[in-house]
Amino acid sequence: MGDIAVAWFRRDLRLADNPAWAAATSHAFAVPVVVLEPHLLAAAGPHRLRAYLSAVASLERSLQGIGASLRVAVGDAAEAIAGVAAELNALSVCVNADVTPYAARRDRRAADALGCPLDAHWGMLVHPPGAVLTRKGTLSQVFTPFWRRWQTLHLRPEAQARRGPATAAEVAMSLPEAMAALRRLGIDLPSGPTVTAEPTWSEASAATRVDKWLEEVDRYGEIRDDFGASGTSQLSASLHLGVLSPRSVVAAVGAATAGRQAFVRQLAWRDWYAHLTHRHPDIADAAIRAPYDRVAWRHGPSADRDFDAWTAGLTGYPIVDAAMRQLAATGELHNRLRMVAASFLVKDLLIDWRRGERWFRWLLADGDLAQNAGNWQWVAGTGPDAAPYFRIFNPVAQSRRHDPDGAHLRRWVPELARLGADIVHAPWEASPARLAGAGLRLGVDYPTPIIDHDHARQRTLAAYRSALGKAHDGRPRPSPA
Repeated sequence: MGDIAVAWFRRDLRLADNPAWAAATSHAFAVPVVVLEPHLLAAAGPHRLRAYLSAVASLERSLQGIGASLRVAVGDAAEAIAGVAAELNALSVCVNADVTPYAARRDRRAADALGCPLDAHWGMLVHPPGAVLTRKGTLSQVFTPFWRRWQTLHLRPEAQARRGPATAAEVAMSLPEAMAALRRLGIDLPSGPTVTAEPTWSEASAATRVDKWLEEVDRYGEIRDDFGASGTSQLSASLHLGVLSPRSVVAAVGAATAGRQAFVRQLAWRDWYAHLTHRHPDIADAAIRAPYDRVAWRHGPSADRDFDAWTAGLTGYPIVDAAMRQLAATGELHNRLRMVAASFLVKDLLIDWRRGERWFRWLLADGDLAQNAGNWQWVAGTGPDAAPYFRIFNPVAQSRRHDPDGAHLRRWVPELARLGADIVHAPWEASPARLAGAGLRLGVDYPTPIIDHDHARQRTLAAYRSALGKAHDGRPRPSPA
């Protein structure tokens, strides 16, 4: 059949600026393959699962547009890709590497099972792990030096694929057939006989979203914390699924204004967390700063009840409840709201950040292990260059500052719809007559706060200080004589 390469698509579901696809199409024939891994899909939340399967369908449509066919397999990824490569007598399998522990194990197993090289590239980051180092050749544990070095590196040239038909084999299994096979295995898939190529999760829609964002990005520094409006790019899920190249975003945005520089800096944060995960594969399981694993987190029935109230959006703090309800309903959440909700769980309820990280990762459409765990460690104060442990968001102050008229609260917590802007952020401060006039009974229609913030703050500071062996004033406690 000739010189054949397999292009194994994973979290890089695009054709443009895709180094693995470009490498595969440098051969005479390139066979695009997606392996649907049942246990991995079963572990994804409903929003990310739908987005991923829709992005696969969009990739299939893109390939059809150039005369190629997507080959779909279901099962263990290493075994499936080795079987496809052997059947085709492929000379190589081209992939874009990932930093998660699971991805690393999967690629080691695939490399061992293949009878040809696993040709790995980096197509999901602006700069790959190991490229942004200090003068001593190490990964900076502080973001600002990483950012300074990151900016000095040149963007790699855009990966160009060969145009025209690029398939050497008929489709072994169509996407609808693969979906049916997954359902027979008991995977709870989105409703309907198949997943359509939803415009939201295609290369074309991602490119359109970038173009739209370019009209707003100059104001990014002013609008980024306005979670009641579209003050952010809303590109994170597209980047997670790989329907969008981060390198192309940096190239398109540039650094001509302060707003553009501030936005590109966020993409450097994204790289940094990925590089940290490559260096610390247990980032979702252990504090990178080990002493913080001694914090005495709350456990037991009381903590479980509080965790359940947090997940359900029934804490009695409107900004937290609005955030958690929006997350559950849409799989999307503004970064400011992520920080406030995470801080409330960790610093007000004193519940282990790992429980919150897993809940967020389950529900977020952009649920990325490196980014999610990195951000949770930042909020908890347990990671490198994290917020200091004594930085504790005041949920009411955050709400009043970033949603002053309360419109976002009323949208997601309709029980509060008739409260005015002066009281909607803290309804427990309203008089009984004011509550009655709004048709609201605290403790009946909407919960009273499950914790007093000031009390919670002192409890958390004490728990952290105890774990770190520090005195009340934050200075190291002298060793006993």
